[in-house]
Formats: sequence, C-alpha cells, structure tokens
Amino acid sequence: MQMLIMVLNNVSHLEHILNEFESNGVHGATIIDSTGMAKVINHAKPNELPIFGSLRMLMNEQRPFNKTIFTVIKDDQVQTAMSAIKNVVGDLSKPDVGIVFTVPVSFWEGINVD
Repeated sequence: MQMLIMVLNNVSHLEHILNEFESNGVHGATIIDSTGMAKVINHAKPNELPIFGSLRMLMNEQRPFNKTIFTVIKDDQVQTAMSAIKNVVGDLSKPDVGIVFTVPVSFWEGINVD
C-alpha cells in the first residue's frame, strides 16, 4: 500500500482530478487547504512580529493557497493515479503545477483494500 500525496497549485483542477481518480478505480481521498512556504515568506513584512503575521495570514482571504490530496492506494494503482493526475494538470515539472509523491504504508485500519 502507498499513500499518494499531491499538493495541487491550481485548485480549479481539483474536481477534475477526483473525477479521474474515480473513473480509474482510485476511491477515497482527503483534501485539505494548504499554503506553501514560499508564499508565506513572500507575503511577510520584515517588521511584523511572527504572531501578528500568522494572524494576518489567517484573516487574509485573498492569499493564494493550494489543495493537498491524500489517498491510500494499492502499489499497482500508483501509475494509474499518476496518469489520472497528468491527464488533468499536464507536466508536473513545469512551475506552479504541483508536486506528487508516495510514502509506503505498513499499517492501515478502516480502509477497504479489496
């Protein structure tokens, strides 16, 4: 089993990726809002105290953000999931598309693997 994690920069692709997953037998994912380190650093003001900077970040709805997708899949589904992602977003090596990686999962409970 693998946990596939994707940080998606263009959030308008989210539903398309999830539909591609579903169409290709990848069922179940968790999506969270996320922000990259570079975006936080680039928006910080040098004179701000860290606590106020953090509060400003939480209050600023205009701040760019990403979506991070987590899904636990069988080893043989990794290439299928990658093809689904690339069908939607294209070349991941281009800037501001996103990143994808997997992490081996040695234990799970509550996930139907059949």
